[in-house]
Amino acid sequence: MNILRELEKRVLVGDGGMGTYLYDKGYSGSFESLNTAEPDVIQGVHQEYVEAGADLIQSNTYAANRIKLEKYQLEHEVENINRAGVRLAKSAAGPEIFTAGTIGGITGVQQIDTTRKAIYEAFQEQAEALLSEDPDAIILETFYDVTELLETTRLIRQLTNKPIIAQASLGEVGVMHGGTSVTDLFMLLQEAGADAAGLNCRMGPYHILRSLEPVPLMENLFFTAYPNASLPDLDDGRFVYQSNPEYFYQRALDLKRQGVRLIGGCCGTTPAHIAKTAEAVKNTAPVLEKVTTPAETRQEPPAASTTASFYKKLEKVDREQPSVIVELDPPKKLAAEKFIRGAEALYQAGADAVTMADNSLASPRIDNLAMGALMQNRTNARPLLHVACRDRNLIGLQSHLLGLHAIGIHDVLAVTGDPTKVGDFPGATSVYDMNSIKLISLIKEMNEGRSYSGKSLGEKTSFTVAAAFNPNVRNLHKAVQRLEKKIDAGADYFMTQPVYGDSQFQEIYEAVQHLSVPIYIGIMPLVSSKNAEFLHNEVPGIQLTDETRQRMAACGNDRESAQAEGIAIAEELIDQALKYFHGIYLITPFLRYDITAELTAYVRKKELQK
Repeated sequence: MNILRELEKRVLVGDGGMGTYLYDKGYSGSFESLNTAEPDVIQGVHQEYVEAGADLIQSNTYAANRIKLEKYQLEHEVENINRAGVRLAKSAAGPEIFTAGTIGGITGVQQIDTTRKAIYEAFQEQAEALLSEDPDAIILETFYDVTELLETTRLIRQLTNKPIIAQASLGEVGVMHGGTSVTDLFMLLQEAGADAAGLNCRMGPYHILRSLEPVPLMENLFFTAYPNASLPDLDDGRFVYQSNPEYFYQRALDLKRQGVRLIGGCCGTTPAHIAKTAEAVKNTAPVLEKVTTPAETRQEPPAASTTASFYKKLEKVDREQPSVIVELDPPKKLAAEKFIRGAEALYQAGADAVTMADNSLASPRIDNLAMGALMQNRTNARPLLHVACRDRNLIGLQSHLLGLHAIGIHDVLAVTGDPTKVGDFPGATSVYDMNSIKLISLIKEMNEGRSYSGKSLGEKTSFTVAAAFNPNVRNLHKAVQRLEKKIDAGADYFMTQPVYGDSQFQEIYEAVQHLSVPIYIGIMPLVSSKNAEFLHNEVPGIQLTDETRQRMAACGNDRESAQAEGIAIAEELIDQALKYFHGIYLITPFLRYDITAELTAYVRKKELQK
C-alpha cells in the first residue's frame, strides 16, 4: 500500500499521544529510551492504538535526536533508539497499517543553546536512522519555528522519496511565529517537498479548526490534524487533560469538513479518543470542496503611539560629539530619594541617558520599571532599562516590555542575566526561557507590531535595543563573533563591561571596527582598594590591571585619597577610550552619583575642548 494513494481515496486515522500516555502510566525521563529499555511497553501502546482503529502508527521517536537525548546522557544512542522505534511501530502495525518515522522540532518556546548547523546535523542523523528501517513515511511534528520546519522538510526530501508529512504548532490561532499564516505555511511546505501539511499539539480541536477555516484546499497537498485533547491543567503537580473522547467524535467530523484527510491526536489523547475518531471518519470519502472563512485581514500595524522625543539617538553616536550613558542601579532598600536626586544630577551633568540594571548580580532591588517611571515623572533624565532573561519567562518578558512601551520608556539593554547562584538567593530558579540574542529578536519582532507567537500587538513598539559586550576575555575574536550574532538579531548598539587597561582600547577597536553599530565603552570608577580587589577577583567579566590595583592599594584606608585616585584613573581611561570610541558608559559605584556626575562633566569638557 501507498499512503498517498490511500489519502486520495479515504480519510485515515492517526494514533494518539505517546509521551502523555506513558506519563499517565507512571513513566518519566526520556520516553524514547523505552524503545530499547522496555520495548514491550512501547509495543503495547502501539497495539492499543491499532485496536482503537488507527491507520497510521508513529514511531516513539519524537525527541530521539542528539540534542534532546543529551539531557539524559543518551546522545550516543540516537541510531539504536530510532531504529528500535520504527521496528516496534512496524511490529504492532502489521502489513495492513502504515508506519511513520517521527521527528519532533527542536527549537521551541524554551531556549536551546545550540547552532542551526548543529540542529540540522541532528535532524539528518535521526532521519537516516529512521529511514534505515524503511517506514512508510516520515512525519515532522510540533515545529514552532517556520524556518526550522521548512529547512528540515527540504533536508528529508534530499534523503528520501518517501512521503513527508510536515506539521507545525501554532502559538496563536491561524498564525505562526513571525506572522506567517497557515495558508502561506502550507504553500511553503509544499514548495519545500512536503506531501501533506498540518497542525498538531499546543491547541485542542476547537482552535485547530479555527486555524484551518481560512485555508483553501490545495492541489497535491493533503491536510492533517493532530490536536491535543484539551488545554492542560495542573493537578497536584501533574499536567492533566480533559477526559473527553466523546467530544472527539464530532470534532473529527468538523476537521474532515475542513479538508483534513489524516486525523489523529497529540498530548492528552488516548486510545479512547482515537476510537471515537475512527468511529466518526475512518474510511470515509474526503471532502473535495470547502467554503473558507475569510481570514482576519492582516494590516500593517500603526506606528507607536508613544515615542521618545530626545534629540540624540543612542544608537547613532555622533563622531564629533561623544555620548554618555551612566548606570545608576535601583536601590536595594525602599528609600528612593537619593536615586532620584542622582538621576537629575547626572542629567544636569550632561548624561544622555541613565541606565538601570535588572537585579544585577541576582540580588533583588526595587523594580527598574518602577524606578524608570519615577525617573520620568520626577526628573529630566532619560531612562534606559536593562531587561534580563533570568527572572521572567517568555510571558513575563513580553508583559514587561509591553508595560515599558505603555509608559513611554523606549530604550532597553537586553541581557541574559547573572545566574541566581551568584546572588542573595542561590536556591532561586533561573528561568532563561531565552538568552540575550533571542530577547533582542523578540523586541525587534515587537517593533514590527507582533508578539513572539506572531499575533498582532495592535501597534508597533519603538524600542532601541542595546546589547552587552564583555571585552575582558581571552579570546576577543569569539566575543566579537557573538556581537555579530547580536547585530543579526537586531542590536542597535553595545555597552561593554568596565575596561581598566590602557592598551585594551586599541585592541578592542581593531577587533570591532568592521561592525556597523556604535560601542559604548564601560568605565567604572573605583572607590577603594577593597572595591578594586573584589571586582577583580569575584565579579564575572571584570579584570583590573596590576597597575590599577597597586595605585588603589597605595591609598591605604584614606577614603578621600582612594576616591580621588579612582576618579583620576577613570579620567585617564576616558582619555584613552575617546581616541577610539565616542560612546562612554559610566557605571556608578554604590549610588555615588557625585563621582559619575563629575566624570560625565569631564567628558563634556573634553568635548568642548575639541
